[in-house]
Amino acid sequence: MLIPRHRFYSALLLLCGSLLAVLSFPSNLRGLSSIGYALLALLLLVGLAAPLSRGRIGLRDRCFPLLGLAVLVSQLAWSFTTAAHGGEAIHLLLLWALFTALSTARLVRAMAQERQITQAVLMGAAAGYLMLGIAAGLMFSVLETIHPGSFSNIHDQHGRLLVSIPDLTVPGRMVWELDFVSLNYFAFQCLTTVGFGDITPITRPAQMLSVATAVVGPLYLAVVMGLLIARLTSSQTSAEVEETLEEMDDRR
Repeated sequence: MLIPRHRFYSALLLLCGSLLAVLSFPSNLRGLSSIGYALLALLLLVGLAAPLSRGRIGLRDRCFPLLGLAVLVSQLAWSFTTAAHGGEAIHLLLLWALFTALSTARLVRAMAQERQITQAVLMGAAAGYLMLGIAAGLMFSVLETIHPGSFSNIHDQHGRLLVSIPDLTVPGRMVWELDFVSLNYFAFQCLTTVGFGDITPITRPAQMLSVATAVVGPLYLAVVMGLLIARLTSSQTSAEVEETLEEMDDRR
């Protein structure tokens, strides 16, 4: 890693939390999320690009930095162009969803190498959970963009999350506006298996993707909790062994 691992865990949790907080801002301030996503891509590249295993560098270790650079360049290009609307950003949403999912997997592998459970490691575990929700929100956004009407929102008059609006920069042109915040909100509903019922998957792909998200959420918690408990037990056992050896030396 190019930065200390424990600092990376803390920074990742702070950035993920800040990114979700920005999505709750008024619509005229949500553009700040583009900066947040760019910073997140940069942080993940710096913190997870290095090979996680010793010896031979695998294909995943080689592809991850390339994918991260592609995401970062696409994000910056999208942020500074006027083509940042709906269908024209599908490639960026797909890249982000894949990159976030792979980053979460690498984060879990990095935490598996920790010998002691510290506050920073717990922050990394929480950050991984937030990244899963962000990845699910991106996948839901891709699906809604490709197939409008995949999800229904009871708070909208027509129940739609993707609507056509006039482009004020080009008279007569219509662009797509995606309710990205609501889809991220629904993604975390699925991830936590809460389900308030205000947003509903309508099509079969949307329903299956919602089910997959609901399965991955508890599975992540089970894996990470098992990992943390194993490390904690191992640390306690090592401490007990050392204490016993010290007592034996004192008796001698």
